[in-house]
Amino acid sequence: MPRRVLFIDRDGTLIKEPPSEEIRSYDDIEFVPGAIRNLAFIRSHTDFEFALVSNQDGLGTPAYPQDIFDRLHKFIMDTYAGQGVTFDTQFIDCHTPEDNHPCRKPGTGMLTAYTDGSVNMDESYVIGDRETDAQLARNLGCRAIILANPAVTSRDPNNSFSARVPDVPDDRVSYVQSWDQVAEILYAGRRCAQVRRTTKETDIDVKIDLDGTGKCQINTGLGFFDHMLEQIGKHSASDLSITVHGDLNVDEHHTIEDTALALGEALRKALGDKRGITRYGYCLPMDDCLCQVAIDFGGRPWLVFDAQFNREKIGDMPTEMFLHFFKSLSDAAMMNLNIKAEGQNEHHKIEGIFKALARSIKMAKARDIENFQLPSTKGAL
Repeated sequence: MPRRVLFIDRDGTLIKEPPSEEIRSYDDIEFVPGAIRNLAFIRSHTDFEFALVSNQDGLGTPAYPQDIFDRLHKFIMDTYAGQGVTFDTQFIDCHTPEDNHPCRKPGTGMLTAYTDGSVNMDESYVIGDRETDAQLARNLGCRAIILANPAVTSRDPNNSFSARVPDVPDDRVSYVQSWDQVAEILYAGRRCAQVRRTTKETDIDVKIDLDGTGKCQINTGLGFFDHMLEQIGKHSASDLSITVHGDLNVDEHHTIEDTALALGEALRKALGDKRGITRYGYCLPMDDCLCQVAIDFGGRPWLVFDAQFNREKIGDMPTEMFLHFFKSLSDAAMMNLNIKAEGQNEHHKIEGIFKALARSIKMAKARDIENFQLPSTKGAL
């Protein structure tokens, strides 16, 4: 049976990387928060093999003596082993970027033993903190999980998390903020779905990644609707791509309704069997408005909508379509929505509702892999 392997980087992934990018003393060693605990969980709860893969520029030269590296590396590995994290194999490359050597990441020269067909690359991962780690995964034909949180490394403290995540999503690369998310993806799986809905009135493509970072690409042909849908992705920390070609020459109705149906179906599919999720989730203010969206991913659609709008349109979106959008979304996602909003400014009111919905989704989708049970006494959701 093909094996599954985690190709794990060291500096910036297991230990923080100092500004000099070199670990030269014990004082330079600081472990990445959550790495030991989560790798111990992965080691004991999955069948992944662990392979350490690290570039160490100039190792063995007078400027970087081998004995110093060996002593510090042993301390790092012994610390991990003491907590149940052992590595099946270790690969250390000493070439510099100028060498352009095939053994240097993202080259795969060190890893030929894994490219003979004995490894299930589609279920194997590179775990690292740089784009070279993502490229190594592409070169191997496996997936990647990239720790994009600047708190992991002091190499570039001014580089914000959002700036380090590419604008163009890569379905085989997950950008995460913590080792908790790494363990969740490896143990419980990444929650993605795509829905294509085509009728005589609309052609809609929706992609959602519930374990994303809030990256959005929205184009429905309705500017205000795009703005509201972006709130869902951004504030629920879900990557969301929606492209709609609708009969706007008729009116906005079909575009808004069918988008809600496709988005709801994608949300339902991405949630999967819902094991380990919080299930429930939010109330937030926006200037003069107070908006509450309570949610239950319990499998029974229902909508309570208590919000009044006095304008016919906000932007290019008819206010009568707000209730219709949430009803269609609730039905397709098989979720219970209870929405209430009060305030004077109509723009703030509906934007607050969409933001509260997003935060409800973020709360309700959260998974606990330590208690990976179905959140129901019925045995099914």
